[in-house]
Amino acid sequence: MGRDVPALVFTREDRRRYRIKMQECLDAFAQMLREARFDAERPQVGLEIELNLVDDRSGPAMRNVDVLEAIADPAWSTELGRFNLEINVPPRRLIAGGPDAWESEIRAALNHADERARSVGSHLIMIGILPTLRQQDVGEGALSENARYRLLNDQVFAARGEDLLIEVDGEDRLRTYADTITPEAACTSTQFHLQVSPQEFAPYWNAAQAIAGVQVALAANAPFLFGKELWHETRIPLFEQATDTRPQEIKVQGVRPRVWFGERWINSVFDLFEENVRYFPALLPLCDDQHPGETLERGDVPELSELTLHNGTIYRWNRPVYAIAHDKPHVRVENRVLPAGPTVADTLANGAFYYGLTRALVEEDRPVWSRMSFSAAEDNLHAAARHGIDARLYWPGTGEVPANELVLRRLLPLAHQGLERSGMDEAWREPLLGIIEQRCVTARNGAVWQKEMVHHIESRAHCGRHEALRRMTEQYIAYMHLNAPVHTWPVE
Repeated sequence: MGRDVPALVFTREDRRRYRIKMQECLDAFAQMLREARFDAERPQVGLEIELNLVDDRSGPAMRNVDVLEAIADPAWSTELGRFNLEINVPPRRLIAGGPDAWESEIRAALNHADERARSVGSHLIMIGILPTLRQQDVGEGALSENARYRLLNDQVFAARGEDLLIEVDGEDRLRTYADTITPEAACTSTQFHLQVSPQEFAPYWNAAQAIAGVQVALAANAPFLFGKELWHETRIPLFEQATDTRPQEIKVQGVRPRVWFGERWINSVFDLFEENVRYFPALLPLCDDQHPGETLERGDVPELSELTLHNGTIYRWNRPVYAIAHDKPHVRVENRVLPAGPTVADTLANGAFYYGLTRALVEEDRPVWSRMSFSAAEDNLHAAARHGIDARLYWPGTGEVPANELVLRRLLPLAHQGLERSGMDEAWREPLLGIIEQRCVTARNGAVWQKEMVHHIESRAHCGRHEALRRMTEQYIAYMHLNAPVHTWPVE
């Protein structure tokens, strides 16, 4: 929901008009799909990275407004928390210029932003959850100043009618209540975008859902929250709970959550937008003046503002996106399961694995989603979030196997195959997918390094948990800037 909204109070009339406009948008979208009005000739990929701001002691720095002013680049924007920022890396063809060119572009942007952040006493860190974050850091005062976040917070709690329960059991146990949605700001992610034709959207979305658990197992990077050692990718259960609009009584009635894996394989991109309208009440019922049907009749492209705003308040792990670029509409899959970091090298390796594997799965004679239940894919996601690279995951034809074994034996060759079909030669593929291979061989990712490093510091320095987390975070930032893949990071 990356758009500015005014601070206001919604009336019943606002909600009635919004419901009507959403249906008009849905009807116009269906017509556009029938008439093949979408840009699919030169599909592109895109990348968003959410980051945390820290101070000189590696604690959260509530300075995103100051840092944004210092960066002065429209590619950067605020996120939910005052200690968050996001960069929207310009879209590109998958093989345009090669991986080295994309890596250089991203690193240059991040290094420039970090240099500007330092000028106002802050530093950037790419990580799934900031380890030094304490519960007192995510109160109401940590909400970003943009009115849309305050409005979203008010609407979530108006729907709930009570405080949020956050409960995660791992090595430690966390059970606490929150009176704002700001704990969601602890979750910082990497989002890969893939533009596809409307005809290809369903198979690509199904493929992305099928491998979500594998992605998280490989890239888990969020084992600590509020000083507790929890899941390897604690961001998954935290995000599911921190934006839940349902009180307990509504949950037990089977009402769907807004952070949603989904419940079925799909046949069309329309299925997802239709589910949004059918199942989820509007949180931000803001209408514009455009009538999408009339816009289509004039031969113009409708914004579908109400439908896209609503879509932005439903947090699917793989989200459908409708957008307009260069006066042409397109659809894309937004892959949202991965944490941020640890390095740009790791990030691009994760992207290569995702883009290559989804293409290979889409082009198989017998798609994986025809041989695998949807619930098995969802179970994989939560098993991977809990256990990380040590998770055992289900895959058709192999049963339940260790995640690293599944990748090495079955999925990594497919990822190579998919990238090759996309036009990426071996010299480009090998360094990227080699990082994934070595993560599997060593069974080491960001979560494993964080946990081992904290235990090492605690035993060596005989310090408390928060000090160990602080020192680990300092070392993490140093290694992050070296851009060596995380499986090579020492524990010392």
